[in-house]
Amino acid sequence: MEKQRIAILGGGESGVGAAMLAQKQGFDVFLSDFGAIPMQYKEKLQELNIPFEENKHSQAEILKAVEVIKSPGIPDTAGIIKEIKAKQIPVVSEIEFAKRYTNAKTICITGSNGKTTTTMLTYHLLKNAGLNIGLAGNIGHSFAAQVATSDFDWYVLEISSFMLDDMYDFKADIAVLLNITPDHLDRYDYKLDNYAASKMRIVQNQTSDDIFIYCADDEETLKALKSTKVNSKKYPFSIRKKIEAGAYLEDNNIHININLNDPLIMSITELALQGKHNIYNSMASGIVAKVLDIRNSSIRESMGDFRNIEHRLEHVAKISGVDYINDSKATNVNSTWYALESVGEGVILIMGGVDKGNDYDMLKDMVRQKVKAIVCLGKDNKRIHEAFEDDVEIIVNTFSAHEAVQVAYHLAKKGNTVLLSPACASFDLFKNYEDRGNQFKAAVKEL
Repeated sequence: MEKQRIAILGGGESGVGAAMLAQKQGFDVFLSDFGAIPMQYKEKLQELNIPFEENKHSQAEILKAVEVIKSPGIPDTAGIIKEIKAKQIPVVSEIEFAKRYTNAKTICITGSNGKTTTTMLTYHLLKNAGLNIGLAGNIGHSFAAQVATSDFDWYVLEISSFMLDDMYDFKADIAVLLNITPDHLDRYDYKLDNYAASKMRIVQNQTSDDIFIYCADDEETLKALKSTKVNSKKYPFSIRKKIEAGAYLEDNNIHININLNDPLIMSITELALQGKHNIYNSMASGIVAKVLDIRNSSIRESMGDFRNIEHRLEHVAKISGVDYINDSKATNVNSTWYALESVGEGVILIMGGVDKGNDYDMLKDMVRQKVKAIVCLGKDNKRIHEAFEDDVEIIVNTFSAHEAVQVAYHLAKKGNTVLLSPACASFDLFKNYEDRGNQFKAAVKEL
């Protein structure tokens, strides 16, 4: 019997993971990338004898497929996707495909901001408590690759809206929605409602045995909930009001009530992650841990010793009394707002890059209050100048991480903070946000 073909679009982490799993499941696999495939992934494909092509899409080969697995970065407007859909070949995400081949339970975390931190913290809490758990999705090794090669009982998955768009039968056993703020609107006809509907797909297929954890203070989430049927058990969290079953903040203590006989109460001063937005992230992770009956002492210990990921509010150095912080992962306005919220006044803010239709209005108050100079790092900084010329005395253009750091160094005085928090994508001057963060750190170390 002839093997059925699975075509995979995109030769990055998720594409190669999907290829590994599809091969293991006995499919005829063909991987195609419209750009160049990074060396490490090419070597993996060659080692497994998986046919692939780069810098083009051969329609004839792709359209033989019974199903296509596409990288989350490829929009539905791409020519090849239109061709595939015209032939009525199903297109799914790697996450959807991988879930078919595992009985492991999934904790799925989405939101415009904070999802990587919350995913990492949740993984840290559960791994330390002894669960046999994997970490995947937008982070680490792909879900499909781990399903192909490991045997975990649980996975914590960081899920983006682009992944959710191509998920149909997938079900999260525990779904977490942190917040909904304007991001990637270019993929959603510039309509926040479309983007919110995409985020709400995190609860699709859930039953009354499943769990949905969300922020009761987030207006867009509450609005989206009005038009979404949620079958799962809801546990909200809030820093503004008392919550019966879920989590809330009172007198600088987090209260997590899942089992009313055994609540967790923890002072926010004990948390490894500081800043208001991190109270939300810690509450969400704490609810997951309590739902899974992790002991309070274990949760407390893990919440206190967690170390955040690289490029997310990462302290690089203190030089002549000035703190240098790398928040290169802040690729939208909201993330930059959170970064400014978590530092003191006297900030030299390095921002800019590829603007995804940003609305800088929400940053204005925070910038007026805390920022003494903006150092633009990008090819086109016109919109940043227009947005903040009345709020900041000094706005300087730079075109490399080295130049930005040198300028910031001369503008900063003892007690100030130099904060790289771009609010924009990186690919005008850098390969990706990691490259931008690494170049910033290297430049700081040269001071």
